Amino acid sequence: MTKKHVLVTGASGFIGQVLVERLLDAGYSVRAATRGPTPFSNSVDVAIIPDLINAVDWKPALAGVNFVIHLAGLAHTDASHTSSNAFDAVNRMATQNLARAASEAGVERFIFISSVRAQAGPSATHTVCEADDARPTNDYGRSKLAAESAVRASGVPFTILRPVAVYGPHPKGNIETLVRLAIMPFPLPIGGLASRRSLLGIDNFVSAILFVLNNPATTNETYLIADSTHFRVSEIFAMLRKAQGRQPRLINFPSILLYFAFILLNRRRHWRRLGEDMVVDTSKLQALGWRAPIDTYDGIVAMMQAESTEGSRQA
Repeated sequence: MTKKHVLVTGASGFIGQVLVERLLDAGYSVRAATRGPTPFSNSVDVAIIPDLINAVDWKPALAGVNFVIHLAGLAHTDASHTSSNAFDAVNRMATQNLARAASEAGVERFIFISSVRAQAGPSATHTVCEADDARPTNDYGRSKLAAESAVRASGVPFTILRPVAVYGPHPKGNIETLVRLAIMPFPLPIGGLASRRSLLGIDNFVSAILFVLNNPATTNETYLIADSTHFRVSEIFAMLRKAQGRQPRLINFPSILLYFAFILLNRRRHWRRLGEDMVVDTSKLQALGWRAPIDTYDGIVAMMQAESTEGSRQA
């Protein structure tokens, strides 16, 4: 059987590097779109693509491609120092141009990696599902939602994935902050936090991408992606410390006092990520047969082991 060819944008990133290796393991031929040389396997065809804030001629990179997995873009971690115009240019316009080019090239499917932030803010008072009205609260989320609309309008068959916060070796953004806090040697006053969060292990995310890639029933659909189980924030910190071989050492400090402390310190934005709920319903994709293959705690152990190994190398 002839190999299917997959173009992966953002291939050198946190998720992209893992995805490229799993695609190769699954028997796909991979073309990795990156901004500079990256040490991939010799079997990977590398396409050097300039910064997406500028116009890109996608025709050479799309030649002979069956599927596109579009990971590249500005992340929400860049929101504090990135203009709305930059988010629009990179996350919406570049996605629109690539999707249109993919449609013209006859690509079988365009898998767009969006974000839960295209649908909601950093917290939600109810369990979020795909049928909810999309109400992003920042430039990053709005640019991702606009990019989704551009993909739908392009004419290319598509699947849109909206992952929650992704954890894995050398994490970024909010997960990196949680890891740094958990590594600290002193007790944390968060034992009483009842806020619940959905998380997504990088191996589970890649599993979901491969699942939709191989499942035509996911064409022209949008899915929220998360691990099978959500946890209280206090449970997440307990797992992070247990994965280090430590006791949780979490103090049951009243949540209302923590809230006022965050407000007084002008950290309302951080409180929403720590003290409020963000739980998503993944039953839509699960109804087709997808299951997260890795238990959350096992994924956290792997992440913390990677952090420990990196720390040992730096020492």
